[in-house]
Amino acid sequence: GGGAGGGGAGGGGAGPRPVATAPWRATPSPDGHARAVAAARRRIVAGDLYQANVALRLSSRLSGSPVDLFARGVAALAPERAAFLEGSWGAVASLSPETFLVRRGDLVTSRPIKGTRRRDADPDRARATHAELARSEKDHAENVMIVDLVRNDLGRVARTGTVRVGQLAGVEAHPGVWHLVSEVRARMRAGASDADLLAAAFPPGSVTGAPKIAAVGVIDELESSPREVFTGAIGFASPVAGLELSVVIRTFEVRGEEIWLDVGGGIVADSDPAEEAAEALVKARPLLEAIGASVAGAGGTAGDGMAETGTAGTGTAGAVPIPRRLSPRPSPRPDGAGGLLETIRVDADQPVLLDEHLERLRDSMRALYGRRLPLGLRDRTIAAAAGAGRLRLLAGAHGRVEVQAGPPIASPAPESLAAVTVPGGLGAHKWLDRRWLDALSAAVAPAHALLVDLDGLVLEADNAAVLIVDRTGTLVAPPLDGRILPSVTRTRALAAARAAGVPVGIRPIALAELDGAREIILASALRGVRGVACTGPVAAALA
Repeated sequence: GGGAGGGGAGGGGAGPRPVATAPWRATPSPDGHARAVAAARRRIVAGDLYQANVALRLSSRLSGSPVDLFARGVAALAPERAAFLEGSWGAVASLSPETFLVRRGDLVTSRPIKGTRRRDADPDRARATHAELARSEKDHAENVMIVDLVRNDLGRVARTGTVRVGQLAGVEAHPGVWHLVSEVRARMRAGASDADLLAAAFPPGSVTGAPKIAAVGVIDELESSPREVFTGAIGFASPVAGLELSVVIRTFEVRGEEIWLDVGGGIVADSDPAEEAAEALVKARPLLEAIGASVAGAGGTAGDGMAETGTAGTGTAGAVPIPRRLSPRPSPRPDGAGGLLETIRVDADQPVLLDEHLERLRDSMRALYGRRLPLGLRDRTIAAAAGAGRLRLLAGAHGRVEVQAGPPIASPAPESLAAVTVPGGLGAHKWLDRRWLDALSAAVAPAHALLVDLDGLVLEADNAAVLIVDRTGTLVAPPLDGRILPSVTRTRALAAARAAGVPVGIRPIALAELDGAREIILASALRGVRGVACTGPVAAALA
């Protein structure tokens, strides 16, 4: 384990200084996490995989030093694999109970954890949950699946016949919880290095699932926040002391004042969505209590209001859809290495809102690839507009941008929307890789896909920004929170509405609001501003 080091917590051995956090918020909510669990179960029942570890994120703002937060956590919990790291990038305060790999000479040990119950301070209730976990067939099956995966991982670098299970699903006490813990050992084959061992075993099977590659795809598809240090490994490699690595769970990550904690659990065929959401919060509770915090707004009945789809304007918009299984393999997130796309309408040989489009492309190129737009791109774009109806700018990670001219888009017929859930959205960049969007669009055609998050908040449509005129007559748009494209046409429509005296609001829009909205409006570069099903007065004024 690591430590704060050098008396940094409080100075002079005086103990950690006070720390405080704002109320913690779960993303998604317990209800939303239950929908992700339900989607994982559908994939398991369909035979895509056996188990997937699905997590949610608890986030807050930190007042105080990360090292003091770490010191408080260690003092309260005494975790087996504590570690603290800090740099210009931020800090990691890990209070992990789980051993990923320990190597001494040629002997390698892994101690995967799968299976959790709350360990109450009351002895009688603690004994009851201990007994419940010990006899749980579901949790034992979950643990055995991961043990088999770890045996296979170690077997890739072990001497034949040396992989052994020293403990299978033993109930152990950890801070605030009981865990089922197994132990797998192996003897490394001659010449196998630590790098070979990591290549065979990383990422840890207990925090991915089985089969591992399929589980990683499901995690990417169903989680709302990209994993950072969470579920990685922290430790050391020494020619004297050997190799020791923890599994990065029960870990606070800090960047500036932002602080977050990811928690999750293994999902199998008979997992209960509501119970899995509750278990995630059980795992988080001891850590938050150790720093004097708690989860705010974690109430509700996880799983309420779930449906396969929701359709705007049909009376079913309040039913939040479970993420769809589009194929046996999870739909991939857009591949940033594939480049960026910018589409621009041309009117009378002039690119519409050209400078705004180039500014958005410039921001994405800088953020993703650290590159500038090539010199002369604006002039090339204007030249290509002659005789064209639309333009496509294809920007690669290498920094080159190709300009393609095409005919105008036909005026759209009245449109409808079918809600589909995309956890975390597709981000703030216009990707050239549209595989997931195209698959969603095909699944709901002839309607357009309306992207919502796991909590039923409207993000955007498959080809447009979404705005509504609510019951008060206010034109409302979802916030640009990094999950949706900063639409150039949306920005122009909001400015035009303000200039015309239409009240404007930026706030989350619940899927259930769409049935009662006066207008649902789509805004895109090629198709302009138009209404869904029929065009109302605001959409007509902004078109």
